[in-house]
Amino acid sequence: MSVKVSVVVPVYNPGPYIEDCVGSLLRQSLPPGEFEVVFVDDGSTDGTPARLDALAAEHSHIQVIHQEPSGWSGKPRNVGVAASRGEYVMFVDNDDYLGDEALERMYAYAVENDADVVIGKMAGKGRPVPVELFRRNHPRATVENAPLMDSLTPHKMFRRAFLDRIGLRFPEGRRRLEDHVFVAEAYLRAETISVLSDYVCYYHVKRDDASNAGFQRFDPVGYFKNLREALDVVERHTEPGALRDRMYRRWLRNEMVERMRGTRLLNLPDDYRRELFGEIRDVVAERFGPSVAAPLAPTQRVVAALVAADRYEDTLAFAEWEASLAPRAAAGAVGWEKGVLRFDLTAGYTTRGEPMVFPADGAHTEPEGAPEDVAAAIAWVLADATARFGSADVDVVVRERATAAQYYLPAEVTREQEPAGDGEEAGVRLRLRASVSLDPAVAAGGSPLRPGLWDLFVRVKLGGWARECRIDPAPGAPRPAGNAAVTADGVVLPYWTARDTLSLDVDKASKNLRLDRLSPSAVTVTGDRLRATLPLHVADRSDVLLRLAGPADDPRLQAPGTLSPGEDAARSSVLEAALPLDAAPREVPLRLLLAADPRAAEPRFLPLPVSLSVVTDGVRVRHAALPRTAGRRPGAVRGLHRLARRLPLPVRRAVVRAMDTLVPGLRARLTDGKRD
Repeated sequence: MSVKVSVVVPVYNPGPYIEDCVGSLLRQSLPPGEFEVVFVDDGSTDGTPARLDALAAEHSHIQVIHQEPSGWSGKPRNVGVAASRGEYVMFVDNDDYLGDEALERMYAYAVENDADVVIGKMAGKGRPVPVELFRRNHPRATVENAPLMDSLTPHKMFRRAFLDRIGLRFPEGRRRLEDHVFVAEAYLRAETISVLSDYVCYYHVKRDDASNAGFQRFDPVGYFKNLREALDVVERHTEPGALRDRMYRRWLRNEMVERMRGTRLLNLPDDYRRELFGEIRDVVAERFGPSVAAPLAPTQRVVAALVAADRYEDTLAFAEWEASLAPRAAAGAVGWEKGVLRFDLTAGYTTRGEPMVFPADGAHTEPEGAPEDVAAAIAWVLADATARFGSADVDVVVRERATAAQYYLPAEVTREQEPAGDGEEAGVRLRLRASVSLDPAVAAGGSPLRPGLWDLFVRVKLGGWARECRIDPAPGAPRPAGNAAVTADGVVLPYWTARDTLSLDVDKASKNLRLDRLSPSAVTVTGDRLRATLPLHVADRSDVLLRLAGPADDPRLQAPGTLSPGEDAARSSVLEAALPLDAAPREVPLRLLLAADPRAAEPRFLPLPVSLSVVTDGVRVRHAALPRTAGRRPGAVRGLHRLARRLPLPVRRAVVRAMDTLVPGLRARLTDGKRD
C-alpha cells in the first residue's frame, strides 16, 4: 500500500512533552499502512532516544533517525523529508500534537483540491495561533485573497513532489525564522493552497516550563539578520507593488511593531528594549517604504512612524498609554430558546478601569510621518476611532478549555454612541452591542460541542485595537446564568464562574443543575405512569431513560420516557414515563435517575431528589437529598464565597488575586477545583 502522508517530527530533549505528540500519532484515523512517522532525534541527551527506539520496534510505520545535534529544527526536518516515502509531508513539533482525524481529513482535502499545501486549523494552548485565517474552509487560498501570512509556522501538509520540483528545503544551522523562509517561498510558488477550517488539526502547545524554542529571548542582531533573509525570498519572487507590500507588512506588523507596543515592550529590561528598538529601526529604514505601513491600523502606524523617526522615548510613552487600555464585555440574561442559548452583550474599551472617551467629531488629519508628540498621536488615534466606528465589530467565540479549540458564534452587532457628559467637548463613549446565539448541536464548526468545559470570549475590534476578553455579567444579570438544557448529545449548563465569566459545562455537571429544587409535590404517579416537572430546558419532545436504583440495581428497573417543553419552555420540561413497578421491590425506597441520552452505550444518569416506594395502595413519593460530591465546599469556605459574591466585581477580582498570594490553594477550594 502506498504511503499517503509522512509525518516528520524533529526531536530534541522533549522529555514527557513528547507523549501527547506520540499518543496523537498512534490515534490517527488514517490506517497505519497509509501513513508513516519519521522521528529525527537531533542529539537528545534525555531518555527520548530509547523511548523512540522502543516505539519504532513496536510499530512498523514508525522510524527513528539519530543524528548529532545541529542546533535547530531545519536540518532534522530536511533529514526527515529525505527519508520520507509519502505523497505528502506533514511537519509536527515534538511538543505539539494532532487532532485524531487530522491526517485523514487534510489528505482528503489535499486530493480533493489537488493542493500543493494544506493548512489545517490550529488551536493554541498557551500560545497564539491565527484567527482570521480559519473563519471558513478556503480551497483556493492565495496571499492576495486570504490572510495566509498570518500562518508562517511549518505545521502544514506539503506535497512531496512540489518540494522536490522547486528544491525547497529549510535553512540549516542554529538560526531563527527558518520556517518563515520556507513557508513564504512555498506560498509564492505553490499552484494551489487549501485552508481546512472545520476541524482542529493541529494543537500548538506552550510547555508548562515555557522552554519551547520560540519562547526563548533572542539576540536581536541575529534575529533580524534572519528576518531579512525571509524578506529576500519575497523580493526574489515578487515585483515591487501591492503583493510585495502585503507580504512585507506581515513582518512589519508582527515581528516589529507588535514588539514595540504595550506591556510586551514595557516588560522587557531597558537595555534589551533599546537594542531591540535599534535593530527594528534599521530594518524599517532599509526595507520598508511608506506604502508598507499605510494600511496598518492607526495605532500600528503611530508605532511604525515613531520607530522610523528613532524616537525611543516617545515609543515607550505611547506603549504606556496603550497598556492602560483593556476591552470589556458584559452580558445580561442568558436563556434558552428552542434549544439555542441566547444572550445580549455590550462591549467596548476601558482605560484604567473606566469607559474610554472619544472625540464626538471624528474629523482628523493624518500626520505626515511621525506625530508631533505622544499627545498628538493619542488624539489622532481616538479621532480616527470615532470616524471609523461604523466598521467596528465584535467576534464571539466558544473555546474548549482542555484543548483551546475555538469556534465562532453567530452574532448580530449594532453600534451606538453615548455622550460622555454635557456638550460636544465632553466626547462620547463608543459601545458595541451584540445578540449572540449558541446552538450546542452545531457550535463546533457545524458539529456538537464535545463533553467538557467551554469558555466564551469576545474579541473587540474598535479603532486600532482587536483585543480579547471574557464575558462578565451585566449589573443585575440573573444568578445562576441559566437553566441547563437537555440536548441530543447531553446536558448543557451555562454558568458564571467564580471569577464571574460566562462558561458552559457540556454533559459533565452533576450539581448546579438546579435539580435539587425539585419537590416531591411536582412528581405524580398514577398507576404506573410518572409525571414530573423538571427545571431543565428541552427544545422538543425527546427520549430519555429512567432508572430506579435500590440496594441491588436490577436492569429490569430501567424505563424509557420522554421530556417535553413545559409551560415556561425556557426553564422547565415535563418528564413522563411508565414505571416498571412489577419488578420493583416492595416498601424499599428507590432513587430516581435520569439519563438524557438513552442511545449511549453507558448512559450518564443524573440523580433526582425524590425516592419512590411501592406500597399496597400505590406509590409513595418522598424527598431524597442529592448526594454530596467530593468537591463540596467546607462551611467556612462557603461563607467566604457568599461574602465575595456581594463585593463589586473589581474588588472581588482583587480579592482573588490576593488569595493566590496570601493563602495558596484557597481559591481552588472556593471554585471547587474543577470549574474556574
